[in-house]
Amino acid sequence: MALQKHPASEEVALLYSFNDALNRGDIAAALALMTDDCVFDNTFPAPDGTRYEGQAEVRRAWEEFFESSPNAHFEVDDIFASGDRAVQLWTYRWVDAQGAAGHVRGVDVFRLRDGKIAEKLSYVKG
Repeated sequence: MALQKHPASEEVALLYSFNDALNRGDIAAALALMTDDCVFDNTFPAPDGTRYEGQAEVRRAWEEFFESSPNAHFEVDDIFASGDRAVQLWTYRWVDAQGAAGHVRGVDVFRLRDGKIAEKLSYVKG
């Protein structure tokens, strides 16, 4: 079950806005909340994932993700921030091409800079 949205800080509010944009599939809105030199460290392929650097690479990664998983949805289980770091626990839910539902739980570790997301490092259980 997702937590109620009660941002305790500007940093937490930023992350809720970012997650809302991604859940709408609004890549432009999500990238507007990231620095120009942003980093996204994806969970795929295991075990180390793929690192994307800069707005163009991150955009390409998310375009490919939403094309392959149009029913993707992230539920935020918890978020906390301290200084320029933030962490969120999430559950990612999808429906595959055969109509079967699936999910995985994970965590993102963020670095924030100048009111934007500079780095999103993602990790999954399993």
